[in-house]
Amino acid sequence: MPFPEDIAALAARVNNWGRWGADDQLGTLNLIDEAARLRGTASVVDGRAFSLALPLSEDGPQMGFIQGRINPELTPIHTFASFGEPDDFKFHDEVISMGTQACTHWDGLAHATYRGVGYNGFDDATLDDTTAVNCGIHLVETLVGRGVLLDVARTLGVDRLEGGQVITPDDLDAAVEHAGVELMPGDILLLRTGLMQHFLEGDRMTYAVTGAGPGIAATEWFRNADCAAVATDSLIFEAFPFERDGVNMPVHFIHLVEMGLTQGQNFNLEALAADCASDGRHTFLLSASPEPVVGGYGAPVNPVAIK
Repeated sequence: MPFPEDIAALAARVNNWGRWGADDQLGTLNLIDEAARLRGTASVVDGRAFSLALPLSEDGPQMGFIQGRINPELTPIHTFASFGEPDDFKFHDEVISMGTQACTHWDGLAHATYRGVGYNGFDDATLDDTTAVNCGIHLVETLVGRGVLLDVARTLGVDRLEGGQVITPDDLDAAVEHAGVELMPGDILLLRTGLMQHFLEGDRMTYAVTGAGPGIAATEWFRNADCAAVATDSLIFEAFPFERDGVNMPVHFIHLVEMGLTQGQNFNLEALAADCASDGRHTFLLSASPEPVVGGYGAPVNPVAIK
């Protein structure tokens, strides 16, 4: 089913196909240039570091709703150094089996396609049987620059947003004002909804089925801001139940297919947000390069914010 007419018109306005050439497979990550990285390093004042990743664990964020998206399963391997003869020396390692969406991760641009095509018009005809032929996550060699925390929950005066709550352009404007920053092209935006609190409190099911996030209109706000990537502290990224009846996951398709905007999920922003609220500084160097999974539709990441 095609987008309704008004959403299709918005998608056309934010479309980035051809902006960086007909063969481009990176989308808005092209906006992270040397100047954008230097803005990130200039944000470091005292060197405090915050990991924004969830642990890789069987108690991860996936609850079995989508077949194959399994939480990390670790199988230990113990090998004698003499390769079979018991002695005092052994190596210990493990095998990890997991879905790339079952952790703190970036969605690659190939993660979503619409009516037979993905970002920049690449044909998705082979995707059902293979790894990503185009726009694989391994093409993102580095994702490092100035991170900006937009603490929407604190801006709106709540601990966390409600399920189904749509973050509007006005909410984002208010969060930018609250942060006291001037957004620049190539910035990496981290949106705090507070929903991560459910997961950290052990309520994995509520976390899995509760969505609050940027709405359809916010996609144009991100396009106008020329941000390089956007990540949230939720599993679903956008509002759930979905903003419009009969239009499922519209923000995903507009971001990934139309804009070529890399988006992240399951970022733990709680400690970082508390620190930003304490010292009033909402910018930092963000080092968040995905694992180079060749042909991957997404990949785990341990994002580190350095203030």
